[in-house]
Amino acid sequence: MAENKIFAGPRVRRIRNGLNLTQTAMAEALEISPSYLNLIERNQRPLTVQLLLKLAAVYKVDLDEIRGGGGDMAGGLREVFADPLLAGELPGDQELVEIAEAAPNAANGMVKLYRAYREQAARLTDLAELLAREGHDTSLSGTRLPMDEVRETLERRPNHFAAIDEAAERFHARLGAGEGLLIPLKEWMRAEHGIVVRTLPVHAMPTQRRRFDRHSMRLFISERLSVHEQLREIAQEASLLAFREEIMEQLEGLALSGSEARRIARFELARYAAHALMMPYGEFLAQAQRLRYDLDLLRVRFGVSFEQAAHRLTTLQRPGASGIAFFTMEIDHAGNRLRRAGAQGFPHSRFGGGCPKLNIHSTFAQPSQILVDQADMPDGTRYLLIARTLDGPHVAFQERVRRTAILIGCDAAFAEETVYGQAVRGGVPVLPIGTACRLCERQGCLSRAEPPVTRPLGLDEMVTGLSAFDFQ
Repeated sequence: MAENKIFAGPRVRRIRNGLNLTQTAMAEALEISPSYLNLIERNQRPLTVQLLLKLAAVYKVDLDEIRGGGGDMAGGLREVFADPLLAGELPGDQELVEIAEAAPNAANGMVKLYRAYREQAARLTDLAELLAREGHDTSLSGTRLPMDEVRETLERRPNHFAAIDEAAERFHARLGAGEGLLIPLKEWMRAEHGIVVRTLPVHAMPTQRRRFDRHSMRLFISERLSVHEQLREIAQEASLLAFREEIMEQLEGLALSGSEARRIARFELARYAAHALMMPYGEFLAQAQRLRYDLDLLRVRFGVSFEQAAHRLTTLQRPGASGIAFFTMEIDHAGNRLRRAGAQGFPHSRFGGGCPKLNIHSTFAQPSQILVDQADMPDGTRYLLIARTLDGPHVAFQERVRRTAILIGCDAAFAEETVYGQAVRGGVPVLPIGTACRLCERQGCLSRAEPPVTRPLGLDEMVTGLSAFDFQ
């Protein structure tokens, strides 16, 4: 059998330097010539299995230390080069391995430096939010991914696009949807554009929700999706056809910096348009007020999902015909924030949504149940918070369900206008929360995950508090 060849010159050199040996001394101990060792260290000759065993026996080194590829270090370097600042310089996987192999210490230093840079960037962001909350303008900014730019742009403005809502209302009336939108939409797409909608099984669309085939003029929808999600996908495609001009007009108004950001924003606006078509503004507002913003009743009345009805609540800000200013936030099990929106812009300065005590985190232990809280911020602002889990696409046997959670909130002053105010009247205790641990100065918080950036840690050999991050 052919002998495996291992090129590990930089690792052999690192072992030799760590032992303060010359090439001559090491070559003598290994019973090879200094010139041959020199070629090995320059990766011009391989390490044979016999020589590998000799190295391990003579210098008592771990074979894995010599043989191991730079996979772990390459993973760290991949994280570095995935940063938007270096996106144009991203080497291929093989090049990353070569860097890790040839200069492991330098590669490790690069990874450490990058993580320190990210930590400082996070602290600067926290400080910028703190200054903004106190009324100080700051120009602190960093390189952003297109998705981050779109999210920040949409979150800073009211989640209401008047031209799209008006176009959706006109289109809905023209369809004469009556009790259901799905059949009229399919008929319109076939009659006006020659597009036939088909639902495909999982094996035909294993990784896609929706796919439009321009050659056969067919719109394929995955059977993984619930009926509500299928309707949204069809409504989204129809919106791009029926009121493309209104969507493009709103897109231009966002003043995004690049083509990728514009593409993402166009998708988000089409999603907004789909909700506007499924839940026409005037009718949805009237029903929301009549039902006192009961999300369960609203979703049944309009044939939509809980998540769709919740997001639609954040858009009711038409001048002269507005509803309560709701905001929403969606997270996954790990606490990653997937989506944020608010009728008057997500209230970052007062409600950051990063507090571990929020009821949105508790919903994962009580799936499909609605949790209601009153939350009190350090500045005295109080919010009504409603949270519930959401199930993702249908899964097959042995596939893990994708479950997220959504939080819907508004100023507590409007609690009595909602059915959820009953829970407040029923004695729900006020929950003291903060914007995020790094910006919160509440003493003795059992849920604190990080120290505040505004205070030094209160380390004391004689006294310890309830939190590992007690501060002075």
